[in-house]
Amino acid sequence: EFVTNIVRAGCDRIDAIVVNHAEQDHSGSLPVMLELFPGAQVYCTEKCKDLLAHLLNVPAERVVVVKTGDRLDLGGISLEFAEYPWVHWPETMMTYCPEEKILFSCDLFGSHFATSSLFMDEPCRVEISAKRYYAEIMMPFRKSITKYIESVEQMDISIIAPSHGPLQNNPEWILERYKDWTSDNTRNKVLIPYVSMHGSTKRMVLMLTELLMERNIGVKPFNLTGADTGLLAMELVDAATVILATPTVLFGPHPTMVSAAYLANLVKPKTRYASVIGSYGWGGKTIDVITSMIPHIKAEIIPPVYITGVPDEKTREELKKMADTIAQKHSSDPLVIK
Repeated sequence: EFVTNIVRAGCDRIDAIVVNHAEQDHSGSLPVMLELFPGAQVYCTEKCKDLLAHLLNVPAERVVVVKTGDRLDLGGISLEFAEYPWVHWPETMMTYCPEEKILFSCDLFGSHFATSSLFMDEPCRVEISAKRYYAEIMMPFRKSITKYIESVEQMDISIIAPSHGPLQNNPEWILERYKDWTSDNTRNKVLIPYVSMHGSTKRMVLMLTELLMERNIGVKPFNLTGADTGLLAMELVDAATVILATPTVLFGPHPTMVSAAYLANLVKPKTRYASVIGSYGWGGKTIDVITSMIPHIKAEIIPPVYITGVPDEKTREELKKMADTIAQKHSSDPLVIK
């Protein structure tokens, strides 16, 4: 489609192809472009050059390596390059056009949102897509992004043009959201991803949900069965507490919960508190397995509630204590925004 658009535009000469990122959703048509335009040279970082060679067999002689501060004069219009590694690969960079005040930000500030409008004109819909995009792709690199935002704010920018989603002609809008998402602040919210086989764990989730709501705590039960894990990642962006709710299968957690725990650990959310609830039939080590799977979630572990069989009044009392503990933690924690 990209090559077709180039042909339809009547473009018969290309001198420079800037590659901000080597991943194939950015660079997949590059071999065809280099064949169609034999005079074109690729401008990218040293690491990107290496990746393009391995991923797409781009010949070294077609590549010009650039570093932060390098500039390409296009005749009245120029491009300035800046390396921004780990947003979200090690070779990523951004490109700035000072004359037009446009920042081509690569994956940073993007959204998985297709629209016929060039610029963002549906803020509510774009915000959801941008938050999910951040959660799925950028959240593991939150600390690096915090520093990069400070750098971007020093630039004179009228438009942020990410590689995914509409252009941002109000840069402050997306920058403010990224500052919130990458900060250490969380929301007064409990996320409860759960899976239930015979109904006992689900009943515990409903009990805890009710108890948390009574204490004016936002709560999001999230049924993992057939769920969209991208939505789970989005909920992890700012939840102060995560409670993993799972039954025991043989000796450990349900495989669906294992997958969810692996994902949660992978994206490294800023969760402040975590715990496990659920039910088992005759034994196992579910709590130990689950807690060992989330070392990158630097959360304080609240005492779990794990029972045999169906929940009863004693279970409710234990969950009430958990809800009280969560309420106390949230109210006294300055990083939990009420």
